Amino acid sequence: MDPEHPSSLPGLDSAASPPASPPASLDPHGGRNEARSLRWVFWGDQGLRAGWSVLLFYILERVFSSFLGTLCVTVGLIQPREGFSPRTALFGELISALAMLAAIAILASIEGRRMLDYNLRGPRRSARFASGTLAGFLALSALVAILASGGWLRFGNAALSGDRILVYAAIWGGAFLLVALREEGTMRCYLLFTLARGINFWWAAVAATAICMDEVLRIQGRGAAGVYLLALLGALPCFLLHARKATSAAFWQAAWITSTYFAYGHTANWGETWIGIFSAGAMGIVFCVSVRVTGSAWWAIGCHGAWDWAQTYFYGTPDSGFVAAGHYLATRPAGSPLWSGGLAGPEGSVLAPEIIGLLLIAVLVLYGRRRREALSAAEAERAVG
Repeated sequence: MDPEHPSSLPGLDSAASPPASPPASLDPHGGRNEARSLRWVFWGDQGLRAGWSVLLFYILERVFSSFLGTLCVTVGLIQPREGFSPRTALFGELISALAMLAAIAILASIEGRRMLDYNLRGPRRSARFASGTLAGFLALSALVAILASGGWLRFGNAALSGDRILVYAAIWGGAFLLVALREEGTMRCYLLFTLARGINFWWAAVAATAICMDEVLRIQGRGAAGVYLLALLGALPCFLLHARKATSAAFWQAAWITSTYFAYGHTANWGETWIGIFSAGAMGIVFCVSVRVTGSAWWAIGCHGAWDWAQTYFYGTPDSGFVAAGHYLATRPAGSPLWSGGLAGPEGSVLAPEIIGLLLIAVLVLYGRRRREALSAAEAERAVG
């Protein structure tokens, strides 16, 4: 007796016609089909689907960050009442960076990738990092110079002297390098890479809408108009790329979402304004462009760290409402906050987006031509082959 054939079961007429298809519970391939369907939900052609990957990253990063943060507070490495001090910033950013790296390491193992695959490969990485560092310092210095010349920023006496200048320069340098590694590692490395391999315009539009709706519902968010503006400006070009079925559409849709989310993440800072939030998101776009034209996030990491270091330590300006302890020069905003940036710092000035625009042009001029030449050479080589 074959239990998988109903016609051979006791009490049934063996001459009766069998059903057109076996019941699911008796389908010899049912378990295999169900397993295949379940696998399709989680896995695509490029491994773990982007949505699940991002969700797992967020959960893992939160778990590691909470554990390490609690541990450091318990042993006294972080004093929450110290405010924006070098030690609190250094250890706080170290915790966040380690949590991010641990989450990415686990997901890289699940996805069968290496950590460098997340936009950290590419040619001349050291040179890219160095040029980005120089660009970040020069761009912030240009903004400070314009504000000072217009009377919107005033310099006082240096706040540090002697060996303390170098000591605090090194401490803040380490802290802001960690800031850059964490934020760029999250936004322009993991999220940009992951979303670019598994997002289309409609999912991107849903994500942008969700970010904006969360801002609407939040009570403590500041400068939310900057998030709305960034989300709105990115919608049309991304839709046009989608309609044309451009091969680069997924990358720019991922850039749109990660930059909007990057701006959204700054609204928790108590001194922010809508211009400062928009400037943060615009800088995120510049960093995405740099990944596109240089082949890696190393330029962005250098630029990000140097911009923050120059703003907070070297010039001693406010940064999202905070003035750091142990800064070198002493400055204070003057006149209208629209021009000076007020408590948001130079990033909150109406002149900041213009400087960021010039930085974007510099990236395209320096690296865009090389990328086009490299693509042309690759196409020629494929044609010959």
